[in-house]
Amino acid sequence: MQLHTRTWGEGDRLALLVHGIMADHRTWRRVGPALAGLGYRVIAVDLRGHGASGRGEYRPELYADDLVETLPRGAELAIGHSLGALALSLAVDRLKPRRAVFSDPAWYLASPEPGVGPEALARFKSAGKEQIRALNPRWEEADVDIEARTLAVWDEATALDLAPLFGRDLLPAAPVVPSLVQLADPSALIPPERAALLEERGFEVRSVAGAGHTIHRDDFEGFMASLEGWV
Repeated sequence: MQLHTRTWGEGDRLALLVHGIMADHRTWRRVGPALAGLGYRVIAVDLRGHGASGRGEYRPELYADDLVETLPRGAELAIGHSLGALALSLAVDRLKPRRAVFSDPAWYLASPEPGVGPEALARFKSAGKEQIRALNPRWEEADVDIEARTLAVWDEATALDLAPLFGRDLLPAAPVVPSLVQLADPSALIPPERAALLEERGFEVRSVAGAGHTIHRDDFEGFMASLEGWV
């Protein structure tokens, strides 16, 4: 599937941005221009089921195939967040960026307790700004507004179709290209023992102190600072 994209900048270097579940390219409203200011041409996608992209089946390998169909090979940098990091990790051998950053990647979803899980995520589609703000107290108001707008066009079936992933270990065996794993503090997806395993496998791992799952919205300055040497 060809995905809808948004571009910032006209630099000689290319950067790719892949958002997480429930979001779309607008989640990168500060990151895209910041990378453009560093000399990149930045392309952000809307994953299938999100934003202005098409709908269909929702499986990790299909998200990855869409990235390969849509994005150019050989970018200088590729960054994926959460579900987008999972999709990027499954496409990186074909996209072949020079460097990859996996921001709080969805590589292990623990079996959900009663009342949480795919169904709870799907119900979040109806969340209002007060609920979004309460769950994300560090977000700027612009991000709360964007989240409300992106939820309105998000297909909640993408959350329901996550069910087969719960309890599966999707940690990559090794980095395909030089790779940074950037973690929330604490990370609900990559606890310390899994972070240590990733380091053993050849990934660089950095945490952004105090940041929640959506690091680039919780602490934009901390997000960018943690990319030192990678951008």
